[in-house]
Amino acid sequence: MPCVLVVEDDPSIRASLMEILAEHGHAVRSTGDGFGALREVTGGGLDAVVLDLGLPDLDGGDALRMIRGISNVPVVVATARDDENEIVKLLNAGADDYLVKPFSGAQLMARLSAVLRRSAGPAPAPGPSPAVDPTGPVTVGELAVDPLARSAYLAGRELVLTRREFDLLAYLARHAGAVVSRRRLLAEVWREAYIEDQTIDVHVSSLRRKLGERASAPRYLRTVRGVGIKLVAPH
Repeated sequence: MPCVLVVEDDPSIRASLMEILAEHGHAVRSTGDGFGALREVTGGGLDAVVLDLGLPDLDGGDALRMIRGISNVPVVVATARDDENEIVKLLNAGADDYLVKPFSGAQLMARLSAVLRRSAGPAPAPGPSPAVDPTGPVTVGELAVDPLARSAYLAGRELVLTRREFDLLAYLARHAGAVVSRRRLLAEVWREAYIEDQTIDVHVSSLRRKLGERASAPRYLRTVRGVGIKLVAPH
């Protein structure tokens, strides 16, 4: 039975989230502030955290960074902030996923279930996972990606990537030169039938910045309008 910590300062919302989680077979712990969240995480025994940003004692973004300093427990951020730059900051700070308020119980459970599956690692399968191909490092231009070591270097400089950014980059590198559709990314990287369109866009945008490029002046990541995205070596 997965144990989920709900960090939410509004008692009615907190009670509602706890009820939803309990109905889906999760053990639930809760707190209404950031320092309480840190105490719970320090105590261990958690499989995931649902973290509100509007906390009375700490900004949720600061709480997230503190949690990441002491634990790798998956964190799903619950936020009313839908600004892309803010979401990118949260993902770079260590969030595994995010939900924009208001959201449904079904959406919460879908996102949380996906995060828990990812943190548990890939299920046994006849072949390797496309996102983490064990056949060895891939080089595309000055970009070197090692799926097994989960490391990526650009012109000898190590890239600091979130878990999902690395999975996305590794998958595109393994299929360099081929246009990969959104549907395929959902199935092979996110392993979900549906996520918000903005989710892929946010990760691609963040990855572009870390590769030192812009959508208006792409080098490695090329968008093929209406089809998908591909990773290529710069000319």
